[in-house]
Amino acid sequence: MKAAVILEKGGTPQYTDYKDPEINNDNEVLIAVKAAAIKHLDRARASGKHYSTENEEQKPKLIGSDGVGFLKNGVAVYFFSKKGTVAEKAVAEKKLIVPIPEGLDFSTAAALPNAVMGSAMALQFKAKLKTGEVVLINGATGITGKVAIQIAKIYGAKKVIVTGRNEEILSSLHTVGADEVISLNVNDENFKRKIKDIHSKTPIDIVIDYVWGHSTELLLSALKGDGTFSHKTRLVSVGGMGGDIIQLSSQILRGTDIQISGSGLGSWSPEEFKLLISKIIPEMFQAALEGKLIIETQTFPLKDIAAVWEGEISNKKRIVISI
Repeated sequence: MKAAVILEKGGTPQYTDYKDPEINNDNEVLIAVKAAAIKHLDRARASGKHYSTENEEQKPKLIGSDGVGFLKNGVAVYFFSKKGTVAEKAVAEKKLIVPIPEGLDFSTAAALPNAVMGSAMALQFKAKLKTGEVVLINGATGITGKVAIQIAKIYGAKKVIVTGRNEEILSSLHTVGADEVISLNVNDENFKRKIKDIHSKTPIDIVIDYVWGHSTELLLSALKGDGTFSHKTRLVSVGGMGGDIIQLSSQILRGTDIQISGSGLGSWSPEEFKLLISKIIPEMFQAALEGKLIIETQTFPLKDIAAVWEGEISNKKRIVISI
């Protein structure tokens, strides 16, 4: 079969022949793949720099961790697989398959779940968003951030505040549900002053953080209590585009009712992951079908994988490889 193959760690995927996958037990099924999205996760795993690949053997391997296609009986499905997905065929465990509702296009079905994992899981299980709460999304100009805005509103957020550096995208986020936008390009004091002002008027219940680094230090400083009772805020780290390490004053923890946690591979419980498959992704597929959840995509054929890989991943559209 034709596939996108990494020949050595950190290399560029090549469009080449690769052995057909084999079904090893009754819990697995063969899928005729039709599309797979390319995400930052896929690039990080291919480079060997992602924490989930630390113990992997260095050998040629397929790229991709999920995709969409047809089962043998013709049913269209979305699926996860650790064995690679950007290929004409893939094997997946039956428990890691989600039916695609009729009418939802393959590009959307391939692109949406990763953004759902990077937003809905944090909002639902780590932040435990309640109807009527105020959510701040730090770094909302990326694809997952834009999806997070929409999902926060679907889950009942009263107000969604967003931050970002891309001024063009930031100014457009009102169209997907943002109520207030704050530029990360202003100086530190102005940024903190803006956060403090918002927090005093509409206390921030949840921060979904895709940036970490300096902007998160500023957020925590702005939310810092003054020795009196403070509003409880739950900050969930989902990404680290602004750096992997922050300096955190112990005074912030002692003087502020704040809860800090993370959401990502390894942080979810088996029960939460089962709900992702059985409930959350199906709900979001239905929301997309009804026009309540939008993700923009750009599709390229499998044979162009090397050129696509070497290019930049746009903050506007999720790249999808058609097969």
